[in-house]
Amino acid sequence: MITNGRFSLEPKDKFKGRIIGYRHLQCLLLSIGLAVIFSMRVNISVAIVAMMDNKGANPDFPEYKWSQETKSHILSSFFCGYIFLQIPAGGWSRRFGGHLVLLLDVIVTSMLALLTPLSVSLGGGNMLCALRFCQGLLQGVTFPTIATLISKWAPAEERSVLQTISFTGAQVGIVIMLSTSGMLCSSSWGWPGTFYLPGLLGLVWAAVWFIFGASSPRDCKLISADECAMIEESLGHDKEKHELRAKFPVPWKQMLTSKHFLVLIINNCAHHWCFWTLLTQIPSYIQSVLGKDIKSNAFLSSLPYISSLVLTLVICPFVSWFEKSKLLHPTVSRKIFNTIALWTPIIPLITLGFLSPEQSDLAVGMLTIIVAITTFIHFGFAVNHLDLAPNFAGTLMGIITSAGNVMSIFAPLVVGYIVTDTTNVRQWRVIFSIAAALIFFGNLTFLIFGTAKIQLWNEPQQSNTLEIEPLKGKIIEMENTQTNAAKNYEKV
Repeated sequence: MITNGRFSLEPKDKFKGRIIGYRHLQCLLLSIGLAVIFSMRVNISVAIVAMMDNKGANPDFPEYKWSQETKSHILSSFFCGYIFLQIPAGGWSRRFGGHLVLLLDVIVTSMLALLTPLSVSLGGGNMLCALRFCQGLLQGVTFPTIATLISKWAPAEERSVLQTISFTGAQVGIVIMLSTSGMLCSSSWGWPGTFYLPGLLGLVWAAVWFIFGASSPRDCKLISADECAMIEESLGHDKEKHELRAKFPVPWKQMLTSKHFLVLIINNCAHHWCFWTLLTQIPSYIQSVLGKDIKSNAFLSSLPYISSLVLTLVICPFVSWFEKSKLLHPTVSRKIFNTIALWTPIIPLITLGFLSPEQSDLAVGMLTIIVAITTFIHFGFAVNHLDLAPNFAGTLMGIITSAGNVMSIFAPLVVGYIVTDTTNVRQWRVIFSIAAALIFFGNLTFLIFGTAKIQLWNEPQQSNTLEIEPLKGKIIEMENTQTNAAKNYEKV
């Protein structure tokens, strides 16, 4: 085991923590919260089909004759707002606590979801774009905040598994929303129900999170003293260092010039382009190319994400054992899982562009494989920011997701520009080929430049000088942690 003072850079050889503890409740709450957040994010994918064509849906609600260009603007407006608060969110979570930031995020986003049907009736497509922009702006803090919370709650030995459990909520939210949205659109609630239901659930979750959530074990009143001590010992946190780390300046120059970090941005951009192209366009593809009605469309749209969720639950224990056994170097392990996640879907993606409506079952099978297999990214580049710099996990996540969501803006717009006739399979072929090319390039860069080694800039550069603490007149001696980190880095 390699250590730097009290801070462990590698998991301990023998893990002494309880199998189930309060940290698991925190991750479960984060997972459920992320499910609610994602249900408010993806509800528009099926709702907009019913809003533009109410055949198969409840005809008692308004129908809007928007063009494909307007539809693309509506689908991408969320991501236009999503990119702005990603980077500062990591700093806010470190300063004010992830508990408060996430609580406010969900409450306000839920209120906007409840106001969506009224906004559309008053302002049409323009008002819907504005509201989705605001929702995206607020939800931009979600992943950096969750990353900060996980960095405080997850022992080094359980890091990958607890992050995967937390992030699995995104798949749960997608599955639930896509699988129920067809029934909601056809019910007495109509398409507004796809906004009312997740909005109400968001407010319920916020109340539970307010009571049981906490920014860190040290801030939690319900955790046992033994579990709190175990987590902080694993992460190397003591009160003095905990306070100092909260004040560390972000090493922007070293971070933004690190090839190992930049490759994570490239991979996330490639993955986001593919993921959000499929997520926002699968309902339209299934309806226009495969000729399915709104109810079967909703089920088929959710099937790939159901498979992804099941696969995640199946492989999580295996990956946990695999990583703890240390059969392979962590860098090799990350690259293997990343390759499975990003290169396996390439052939199915290209194949989709050559299928006819008569091969709808095969097309759904290809979509299922593509989405399900990408769950392996949770053990590849998606967790790599915690390897590189756990002290700045929230900030790294903010930069990565902010860059990736630029792709989420352009992907629907490119689809709207290329696919002028949604029944033309040749136009869809171009869309799927672009996605395949991007994920091929993304994983290629990770294979060349990716690493699981902790970076020197994870610890601040300090010198052995005496500083007078303001207002208290107290003299403290600062440690030269940069030197220790450099020595440990060479041993990894």
